[in-house]
Parts: sequence; C-alpha cells; structure tokens
Amino acid sequence: MRPEPPVPADILTAIRAPFAALGAQAIDPPVIQPLGLLLDLSGEAMHARLFIVQGQGGEESCLRPDFTIAVARAHIASSAAAGRYVYEGKAFRVSPPGLNHPEEFLQIGLESFGDPRVALVDGETASLAWRACVAGGRSDLSLLLGDVGLYHDFIAALGLAAPLQARLARAFSRPGAMDAELDQAQTSDGRVRQGDRIAALLSGLPEAEAAAVLQDLWGLAGIAQVGGRTAAEIAHRLAQRAQAANAPRLSAAQAQLIRRYLAISAQPQAALDQIAALATTGGLDLSAPLRAWSQRLAAMVAGGAPSERMTLATAFGRAFGYYDGFLFEVRGEGPDPTAPIAGGGRYDSLPGRLGGTGAVGAVGCMVRPSRAWSGTFA
Repeated sequence: MRPEPPVPADILTAIRAPFAALGAQAIDPPVIQPLGLLLDLSGEAMHARLFIVQGQGGEESCLRPDFTIAVARAHIASSAAAGRYVYEGKAFRVSPPGLNHPEEFLQIGLESFGDPRVALVDGETASLAWRACVAGGRSDLSLLLGDVGLYHDFIAALGLAAPLQARLARAFSRPGAMDAELDQAQTSDGRVRQGDRIAALLSGLPEAEAAAVLQDLWGLAGIAQVGGRTAAEIAHRLAQRAQAANAPRLSAAQAQLIRRYLAISAQPQAALDQIAALATTGGLDLSAPLRAWSQRLAAMVAGGAPSERMTLATAFGRAFGYYDGFLFEVRGEGPDPTAPIAGGGRYDSLPGRLGGTGAVGAVGCMVRPSRAWSGTFA
C-alpha cells in the first residue's frame, strides 16, 4: 500500500484552519467498514478501488475509501436530528490501473446533517473546501460544479413515463454510455431478451402473486434456490422490465433537449442562463432549482470562492453513487488535472438508505492536504 508524501506541519495547520474555525464536533469513525454496504451505496464501479478485509467469521469488510458513509452511520447511531462533524484521518483506495496514486492518504473534511438552508449550506460547504485548498499554497486552482438533482428535475419536466425517467436517471452515472442510452430509449429493436416473455406473463399479476407463481415454476422444474435474489425480488425486477418495455419511447425532440442540456459547460451564471433558455425552448419549468442555484452561487462568492475560477458543467458527476444533488470538485493543473484536490456535494437520500428516519438533509466535503500543498501533485 503506497503512502503519500508528508505535508509540512505549517501547511497542514493552514489547511486545517477553516475546518477548525467551524466549531463542529470532531469525529473519527472506524477504519473497517462493511463491504456490502459500501458497494450498495457507492456502486459496483468502486469495487476495484476497495481494499477488502476478510473477517474471522468469513464476512467481508473493507478499509474506508472515504469518510461520508462512515460519518453518516455514526450520526444515525447517535439519534441526533442534526449535526455537523469534522474529521481528519486516513482513507484507503486502490490506485487506478496505470496510475501511481497513493493508496493511503490523509483527508480533512466536514459532514453536515439536518440543516434546512439547503442552497446556502451547499455554497458554504464548497467555499470552505476552496479556502482550505487555497491555504495549501497552489495558485492553479479551479472549481468544477454540477448537480445530479438538476438533471433529474430536467428529465422530470419532460413528462416522461416513470420507467423511462428512472432509466435515464440511472444513465447519468455512466456518462460514457449516455448517447447509446438516449438512442436506445427512442427505439425498440424488437429483440426478445431472456426473461421478457416471463416478464410479460407476470406483469398483470400483483407482485406477491407473481412471486408465488415463480415459486411454483421452480418447484415444477425441480429447481432449489440457493442464495441470490428471492422470488419476490425477481418478480419485482420482471415487473419493472415489462413496464419499461411497454412504456412510451423518448421522442427525437426530447432526446435532443437532453443532449443539449448535457453539453452545457460555462462559468456558472452563463451556464444557468443557457439552462433557462433551453427550458424555455422545451416549455419546461425549472424556475425553482434555478433560483436555488442563484442562492448557492451567492453563498460561494460570499465565502471566498471566485466566480471567475468556477465552471458549471451539467454532465459532471462523481464516482460515489450516493450523491443526489449539488456536486463540486476543486482541481488543479498537475499531471492529472481530473484528480480532485477537494470534492463533495449533497447526499440527502443516503441517511434514509442507511436506516435513518425523518427528512434529513446532508452535505459534505473533503480536502486532500497532500494535493492542496503546492509542493506535490500526488
């Protein structure tokens, strides 16, 4: 496991200072985290990046690749309605193939739960990360902004059938496949996939009855289920497939609007103006999320993040699949300009997926001190 180079003590103190000034609760969650949970919440794409640990009872765990899920679990366990937590500690992630990134690295960060001032807190969080990065001494920094929720609002405003809307929402996390997904959503190639006939037969039944039918089929065929999905889960998936197959297709005009939306990348106000113009062209109402973005930008500028260093890119997403709203990364001009110096965003749905109750807004950020230090680009 490759460690990163040490950061000089005075530089580390300067990077730490904006977080220390918050007065938030310090937290140090466990290094060992449940593997299955991390994969469910972060996405299978992260599997190759995780250091897997075999427990004594045979269960698999992993070293924490990030602090967000670990801190969220600790917050939920505390039963507090709201909380702000700062952390400083090591995270562990396998270097991507062909790269020589450190695999054990220091992160300093903030996770905030239960604050209803959504746009304002988003802006404050991003500007906090910016100030911490600037304290590292680099002069080549830029701030990349995005919003998963705004994309979801855009496709929802198109009035698409629910299965098609869900499919296009999932496609956002796979930007390389988006063009093919849009093409496929416009046409039906007539091919019958394995399970399509069964899906069509079961689609008219209540899911509990469909699951019972599957159990009967397995019994007649002498199939004994060993692990894997239950009959109820399979019946639910087949019902979703049948709904998707029978749903209205995406029109050429709708696909073009989505492509034009995902092509927007400019300084934030210019990007918002382009989004507003596109919404007008398509007859879409995005007034509420665009107002929130104006508040968010004002908070970022007030917090010290310069607007001329910002880019709002509508297609920008992050590797961790639990982000569902505002996103940002602080980047530099080193050998790998896409390697974030800092990053974060909003993940309102994560606490509920972890077993939390009630409406709990959640947003956070992390800074990599070794990347923020002007003396290294690791």
